[in-house]
Amino acid sequence: MLDRAVTDPRSLLSAAAVRERAHAMLAVAEAGRLDDWAVDLSRLPDTAAFVAEVVRERYPTLQVPFHARWRHFEAGGRDLWAEASSGFADPAEKARAAFDLAIVSVLLDAGAGAGWRYQDALTGLTFARSEGLGIASLRLFESGALSTDSAAPLRADASKLAGLETGTLAGGFQVSDGNPLVGLEGRAALLRRLGAQCAARPDLFARADAPRPGGLYDVLAARAEAGRLPAPAILEVLLEALGPIWHGRPSLDGAPLGDCWPHPALGYVPLHKLSQWLSYSLVEPLEAAGLEVVELDGLTGLAEYRNGGLFVDTGVLSLRDPADAGRSHAVDSPLVVGWRSLTVALLDRIAPMVRERLGVSADAFPLARVLEGGTWAAGRVVAKRLRADGGPPLTVVSDGTVF
Repeated sequence: MLDRAVTDPRSLLSAAAVRERAHAMLAVAEAGRLDDWAVDLSRLPDTAAFVAEVVRERYPTLQVPFHARWRHFEAGGRDLWAEASSGFADPAEKARAAFDLAIVSVLLDAGAGAGWRYQDALTGLTFARSEGLGIASLRLFESGALSTDSAAPLRADASKLAGLETGTLAGGFQVSDGNPLVGLEGRAALLRRLGAQCAARPDLFARADAPRPGGLYDVLAARAEAGRLPAPAILEVLLEALGPIWHGRPSLDGAPLGDCWPHPALGYVPLHKLSQWLSYSLVEPLEAAGLEVVELDGLTGLAEYRNGGLFVDTGVLSLRDPADAGRSHAVDSPLVVGWRSLTVALLDRIAPMVRERLGVSADAFPLARVLEGGTWAAGRVVAKRLRADGGPPLTVVSDGTVF
């Protein structure tokens, strides 16, 4: 068991820390010493076979893209971001715009709730859940609602974010009494804090332009050596840059810990789901700008309800008290923290099994492809089979800033 007495908050602000604590959590579960969860690893091979089947159905040639926000901007056979950004001549400026969009969109990506929908006028399609949040955020961004320059709508300026009204977000996301979005105010407040943080840290957000989330591109580009940037470095920059925007989260010696929560078995358990989802989503803009992102598997799987639901719905994880399936659980409860941490470790366990069944190598099929192909999609498939609304197996009380 790991020492609970963490004295340096930086030790919790990395992908390596997420992975270390996750595997420690799995060891506790395997020993039968976790109060809320039991684990049955004998079910993992069948789950891996199911995931491999889903991958082959979705991507028959096994040309699986990375698990990133950009997948949700592809709709109706169109790459909507490619269409919107075709006018950029400067690769660095295009990268800053892509960072602006990705950061704002991912921060808005926490679960939408089963009832919310977004009707896109330009494609004529209706979207729900992550796809809907993605398209809605793209359209809001394209409208220039986050830019201070009417001649340059494809940017998110700190001052516009800091002053964002909840009603603006509600309008952009078509929220109404009949189309409720979970955590609307929490999402708007998060973007306001993002704007304030951009203004407060020009060293991170304004190296080459006015303060904006896209300024982080310049920070990461400067950290590359010989044009190569390790993926874990993306997360470390994000955790430093965005740490202060998370309210109601644990802190240590005044340092915000973000998506990191205490658990009775291990002490602090870092997860950093949205920040890692964002890290994966920044890989493609960095590479489009000419950088090579390496060590992609230095990041971890994502501790969210599709991946976690996969393991519950296939019997790899089971609740010690079945009645917990019918209760609502706080995001910082030991049950939810344990579930999310176990999910990260189990993704590490299942990834090589999936690759073996697909006949691909780890180099050709990193974890970002396993997720996309993949465990996230398989979690959605099995959820639809088991529950009419296709929702997760557990109800988690969220303010719209975690899942």
